[in-house]
Amino acid sequence: MITDTHTHLYSEQFDYDRDLMIKRALDAGISRFFIPAIDSSYIQRMYKLEADYPNKVFLMMGLHPTSVKENYQEELNTIKHELDSRNFYAIGEIGMDLYWDKTFVDEQRAAFKQQIQWAKEKELPIVIHCREAFDEIFDVLETEKDDSLKGVFHCFTGNLEQAKQAISYNMKLGIGGVVTFKNGGIDKFLNQIDIKNIVLETDAPYLAPTPYRGKRNESSYISLVVEKLVDIYKLSFEEIANITTQNSKAIFGI
Repeated sequence: MITDTHTHLYSEQFDYDRDLMIKRALDAGISRFFIPAIDSSYIQRMYKLEADYPNKVFLMMGLHPTSVKENYQEELNTIKHELDSRNFYAIGEIGMDLYWDKTFVDEQRAAFKQQIQWAKEKELPIVIHCREAFDEIFDVLETEKDDSLKGVFHCFTGNLEQAKQAISYNMKLGIGGVVTFKNGGIDKFLNQIDIKNIVLETDAPYLAPTPYRGKRNESSYISLVVEKLVDIYKLSFEEIANITTQNSKAIFGI
């Protein structure tokens, strides 16, 4: 059994072949899909996906940092309403992204901090989005760290020192297509990170692994990530699949 801990199966990029795409993943042994939120505009799509694939699709709720704009407080109110209305398996994806725009850096920080606090109140893990914002993310985590804080550092692209710091906050590292990139970097040191700290992800439809880099990603391609980890950790495909799925169970509770 393989777990994709981060896949946007509700994306418009899958509208013409979603069921076939998910069948390819199921046929490849991917049997659990954890679905991150972006903002209120995708909530109904997420709920439909969950209804169509019960016991396969597990939803998160949260406000993505690139969706933090002038109306971010209104968006947070919607997120909180959903969190109070039903069960979710994590709060995510949340965090900070300073790659595209730094206009709302203060608002991103405030939204990130608020959602971490909700996660701790509800005893849920967090799933962190970080792009060109490691220092800012770590500053917030430093103020919020305690025994109840846990989660996944989604699409980890940092260096060895940053990996160790992320793990120190009780975060697993989400490893996906980037590990297969020629100049991705993380494959150079990942063998120094205990595999107990690793979970698998695709971030589909984004960040497709080699040889599909630059094309639409899908959850079945996670097998290519496993194959790369086989080479890095010198373990069998089955061992990588089983260990990382157990790691995901430790985070998400199922």
